[in-house]
Amino acid sequence: MNIVDLAHPAEEVAPKLLGAVLTHKTPEGTVSIAITETEAYSGSADPASHAYRGRTLRNAVMFGPAGHLYVYRSHGLHWCANVVTGADGVATAVLIRAGRVIEGEHLARERRGNKVEGPRLARGPGNFCQALGITAEHNGTDLLTGASVELSEGEPVPAALIRVGPRVGVSKAHDWQHRFYLAGDPTVSAYRLSPRAKPAAGA
Repeated sequence: MNIVDLAHPAEEVAPKLLGAVLTHKTPEGTVSIAITETEAYSGSADPASHAYRGRTLRNAVMFGPAGHLYVYRSHGLHWCANVVTGADGVATAVLIRAGRVIEGEHLARERRGNKVEGPRLARGPGNFCQALGITAEHNGTDLLTGASVELSEGEPVPAALIRVGPRVGVSKAHDWQHRFYLAGDPTVSAYRLSPRAKPAAGA
C-alpha cells in the first residue's frame, strides 16, 4: 500500500482499502485479515469524527501523518482500528469495520472463541481488533514500515462489488454515505441505525 494512496480524504481512501490486508505478527503467531468493510471519518468537517472539535490527547494520531494506526476504545469495551489518511495535520481516518481472516485462523479463534463461525471472526470493528490482537499499545503504529502491524495490498476488488451506504451505529451525520463494503460478503456487518440518531435536516 503506497503512502501516496493514503494521503487523500478518508472518503476517497475508504473504498480503496477494501481487499487490502492488515497483518499482525506476534510471538504467538501471525494473523492476516483482508478488509471487507470500512467507514470514512472526515475530521473537523464531520460531526461523527473524534476530531470534530479539534486535537486532543486521544485523537492526536488522526492528525497525521497518513499511514499510521489510530486505535481507540469504544464504549469502554472494544478496541477499534483506523487507518489515518489525508494530508499531515488534517485529521481524517478510515475505520476498519470488518474483514476475512486469510492467515492464522487458529490464533484468531483462540482470541475470539472456538465456537465463533468463520465469517464472524472479524465482523464488526471490535471483533476485527480482537481477532487481530490489536490494543491501545498499537496506537500510532506506522503501518507502512514493516512494523509488527502492517498494511499491504491484497487481491484487487472489482468496482462492481463495492457498495456504499450510511455509517453504522453513529448518532451524528449517520446518513452520510461513508460506509463501503463488499456486496454479498458474509463477513460484512449488518447495518444498524443508532437509537440516538436524529432525522436528517429537512426530513
